[in-house]
Amino acid sequence: MFDGLVLLGQGIGHFLTPASLFNVVWATLLGLVIGILPGLTATMGVALLVTLTYKMAPDQAILTLMCVYLGAIYGGSRTAILLNIPGTPANAAASLDGHPLAMQGKAGLAMGLATTSSTLGTMVGIFFLAIIAPLLSEAALKFGSYEFFWLALFGVIISGQMSGSDTPLKGYIAGILGLLVAMIGMETLHAHQRFTFGIAALGGGVDLIPAMVGAFGFAEILSTMKRKAVGRVAAVNDRVVPTFREIFQYWRTILRSGIIGTFVGIIPGVGEDVGSWSSYAAAKRASKHPEEFGKGSQEGLIAAETGDNAVVSAAMIPTLTLALPGSAAAAVLIAAMYIHGIRPGPMLMVENPVFLYQVVAMLLLATLANLVFGLSLTKVFIKVLMVPRERLMAVIYVLCVVGSFAITQRMFDVYVMLFFGIVGFILREMKYPMAPLVLGIVLGDLLDLNLRRGLLLNNGDPTPFFTRPISAVICLIIVFTILMSIPAVSKRVRAIFSRSSAESPAKG
Repeated sequence: MFDGLVLLGQGIGHFLTPASLFNVVWATLLGLVIGILPGLTATMGVALLVTLTYKMAPDQAILTLMCVYLGAIYGGSRTAILLNIPGTPANAAASLDGHPLAMQGKAGLAMGLATTSSTLGTMVGIFFLAIIAPLLSEAALKFGSYEFFWLALFGVIISGQMSGSDTPLKGYIAGILGLLVAMIGMETLHAHQRFTFGIAALGGGVDLIPAMVGAFGFAEILSTMKRKAVGRVAAVNDRVVPTFREIFQYWRTILRSGIIGTFVGIIPGVGEDVGSWSSYAAAKRASKHPEEFGKGSQEGLIAAETGDNAVVSAAMIPTLTLALPGSAAAAVLIAAMYIHGIRPGPMLMVENPVFLYQVVAMLLLATLANLVFGLSLTKVFIKVLMVPRERLMAVIYVLCVVGSFAITQRMFDVYVMLFFGIVGFILREMKYPMAPLVLGIVLGDLLDLNLRRGLLLNNGDPTPFFTRPISAVICLIIVFTILMSIPAVSKRVRAIFSRSSAESPAKG
């Protein structure tokens, strides 16, 4: 425990430099702008910024990406309150009570409550991250090639459960497509060329950055331009900073929503929107005035914003210790860590134990920056909504092209970005999520390498993949996850449990 506090203190001290604080300021402001603008998601913002942080030191790069991630999730509450249009999917629940408050002339108060509750929710998640992650890392040290294979497969499978598709099957298909893309190029054990079709540029495989920028950036441009422009912005004429009493009277709601958001974040592949809706529903059930929810309830807004922001920091627990994404943006963060030479997963606490506590420090700084900017620059941020989206999308397109080209100075990477952007747009139109596709590309090499390494260790015998205790448990979890994603099976299981729970009181 004492060692952890020392490492946390070192992590905070490491970032208390002018350069780090400057990165916190501009990255948080950029994240807020991305969250405020409808159509731009936290995942897209993180993916685009990976190209701009490529030459930065690894710790500064991840600090910047983390600030953008946290800022975007929080910033999305602005449009949810002012326009009734969630800036990100995580802020959908906040619009139910935030916008009615704005229509009552309390837009400033609503944004102040959202800011404060977001900060407190993130703090709850950070507390559990600092406690749970080291313990989970120690347990994960027993993993070998067999366990890493199943873990990589589980990461792709569980990401198929992410929101954005109307059926998990579409998520699985997107993940498998990502795995197939990862197989392109020279394989690692015997240096054979695979699936290059005679194209020399594919010999080194498909570069992750242009594929990611295309799937999230260029595809987002096409999707945004297809949608209608935003509506009228609600005016902000009241106070923004809430009183201590306005916050403290809902301390039970904040604590409950923070714990719910933390639990949701620990479960890989669920995401911030589930944390927000779960917290909102729990607050409504426990409230003394549930009839006010959906009509401008301050408690409902606080619950929604506490829950989704708690997920952000808690999502780092499976992301760092198991390399399993706690959310769609966390899947992009895993890719960014690999690009910068940081390997999240069971070996993180062996290879880079300080990094875990540095992430805690990053989240603390980003949270404080959100609080300061959120309360002091509210009326300034509203002007961002006045920027014509045609000009904004043109700027983002330039960033997509420059970012893809700048890494290796190859036009081929620009073509890769355009290809994945068009494919990503088509898949989005058919309700396929993009996070499993990118995560499949990231984890494909890990899955392929450990599968063949495990088979080589046993002369082609696959038995250890199923007989080793941890491998068997992960395998069973994967099978259970796939079965529960089948509507007929999940409905049958729920019916059995509801029947047994109904019979238990009767017997008693």
